[in-house]
Amino acid sequence: MPSDSSATSAASESPPKEKGWRQPNLTPSLQEVHGSIPIRQGLGFWGKLLAFSGPGYLVAVGYMDPGNWATDIAGGSAYGYKLLSIVLLSNIMAIILQSLCAKLGIVTGRDLAQACRDHYSKPVSIVLWVMCEVAICACDLAEVLGSAIGLNLLFGIPLAWGVGITILDVIAILYLQNKGFRWIEALVITLILTIGGCFLAEILFSKPAWGEVLSGFVPRAEIFRNREMLLIGIGILGATVMPHNLYLHSSIVQTRKYEKTSAGKREAIKFATLDSTIALMFALFINAAILIVAAATFHTRGQFEVTEIQKAHEMLSPLLGVSVASSLFAIALLASGQNSTLTGTLAGQIVMEGFLNIRLRPWLRRLITRLLAIIPAMICILLYGDSGVTRLLILSQVVLSLQLSFAVIPLVTFTSNREKMGEFVNPTWLKFTAWTVAIIIVSLNVKFLFDTLGLTGTITAAAP
Repeated sequence: MPSDSSATSAASESPPKEKGWRQPNLTPSLQEVHGSIPIRQGLGFWGKLLAFSGPGYLVAVGYMDPGNWATDIAGGSAYGYKLLSIVLLSNIMAIILQSLCAKLGIVTGRDLAQACRDHYSKPVSIVLWVMCEVAICACDLAEVLGSAIGLNLLFGIPLAWGVGITILDVIAILYLQNKGFRWIEALVITLILTIGGCFLAEILFSKPAWGEVLSGFVPRAEIFRNREMLLIGIGILGATVMPHNLYLHSSIVQTRKYEKTSAGKREAIKFATLDSTIALMFALFINAAILIVAAATFHTRGQFEVTEIQKAHEMLSPLLGVSVASSLFAIALLASGQNSTLTGTLAGQIVMEGFLNIRLRPWLRRLITRLLAIIPAMICILLYGDSGVTRLLILSQVVLSLQLSFAVIPLVTFTSNREKMGEFVNPTWLKFTAWTVAIIIVSLNVKFLFDTLGLTGTITAAAP
């Protein structure tokens, strides 16, 4: 029988139960890169900002993925610059939600999936996991299709072959992650700069009316009075905030090795929030640029019904009189699709590990996620051709809209709970703001869901 002293020693070695959580000291997701980037002592403001910069850009790519392009193009061609205020509003919401993700991960050492598993009952956690997996596959589907369309527009590669080629990025992720997480961040930032450079050129080619552009960022009542305009506006909001980004960000902020003291966590939250805010401003520029180019190129020339990516690509060069305009558009689309698939596969690994505590080998997990996206894309392309791609993109956005509420509400709940967050709990003004954002997103996504299902039914009924 152990002595009192040995029992005391054993008790002192067991991890303390964390206040507000059932399971102490969970094994982190993405364990192979957790805390792998040290924050050196003695760095100044800019040095620390550079050290913490990276995760925000991986998150930002989800806000400029191919799923956003169709709604931005449709909004610009149909209503000019009037829906820029919706693009701005969705970006503000994204900044708020991603800052909460960073705070949750840094303060609790849990990503959102782990926090859900710890807080909710096992049946509820399983349901949340299944819904999240479906959403990730839907998101990956849109990104795979975006890459395939980009390859088709640039090189004439058939869509079915382009979908198959996208599996190669699984190999790229594994190679880069073995070299260090900074390599993945560097690739993502390079692709973002490529997309931004392409659209900066497109804006210069299209010569928008800058006075109208600036007035477009001012909200107007007309958006709510015009049903069709409101539907596209809701589509822009619904396609912007991606549920998998909330799980992703709360995990990858933990790749930084910061001090686990109160002061260290506070500093980490500050710089992680700056990182994601700056990165999301790039996403704002690119989403706004897509809409501005569509407005300046199509709307001003009476082309009010440009809703498909392929049609926009086909018309850009002839209308602008610049031969390279369509090629730059396709390059940006391909970079956007590839960027988004890189982060989507990481999110899939985080979600499985967080909800189920199952740790598959990274290559197997990413291969499964990619195959679940490739198979329906292949079937749809082979059965329906190019027209099926548009329907599949619409369906992917419906699935994402359905899942989003089940990620936003737990995030706001956890970060507003003093027992779980301690001194880092959301202050009253942030609680009010966060819940307002959650209610707006839930309400608009429910409306977007029903309107889009109606639209999908119309499209299907009209199809030969």
